[in-house]
Amino acid sequence: MWQRLLLPALLALLAWGALWMDLPVARYFSGKPWGGDLVKLVSLSEAFAYGGTVAVILLAATLLDPRGWRLLPRLAIAAFGAGLLADLIKLFIGRHRPLDEKFVAESALQTFATWGDHQHVHLTQSFPSAHTATATGLACGLAFFYPRGKWLFVALVVMAGLQRMHSQTHYLSDVLAGAAVGALVGILATGPLSANRWMSRLESRQ
Repeated sequence: MWQRLLLPALLALLAWGALWMDLPVARYFSGKPWGGDLVKLVSLSEAFAYGGTVAVILLAATLLDPRGWRLLPRLAIAAFGAGLLADLIKLFIGRHRPLDEKFVAESALQTFATWGDHQHVHLTQSFPSAHTATATGLACGLAFFYPRGKWLFVALVVMAGLQRMHSQTHYLSDVLAGAAVGALVGILATGPLSANRWMSRLESRQ
């Protein structure tokens, strides 16, 4: 499991390195460069990251898998735990969203708000992306139970991240940081930790 934890560490480093690309990428998406079915596909990918539809995905897993509701605790902790942790970080780190037209920044660092300027409203809660964190945590949980679909789940996370940038809700570094949070929670929730033994026993019951 400790080797797997290199993934969130790598994503966190990529988020730091992506700061210099945040404004150019945001300007690219502000021009609405995509159209047609591509935009529709990217927009629909939010379903893999939005709490309401994630709950539906978890319900589908419990109905279709022979293990039934016994899958629910681990999947819920991986997905919703990741989203909640990202939301908690937002309380302490304020950042203006790309769609905040009242705020103009000359550098990515200027998009971050000081504690005194953090308004704790939607427009200053850009970092990290809770949607991407939820999608990544969900992907980790689903890949744990259904390893053959892991690359499909990874693709859905990437598409969900693109949707957050395309909608000008998040910067690239926000998405990567959200993925780091989601990967951390997802890996811990699916790892062989003593705290997870009760879930393993529950899932193995006949």
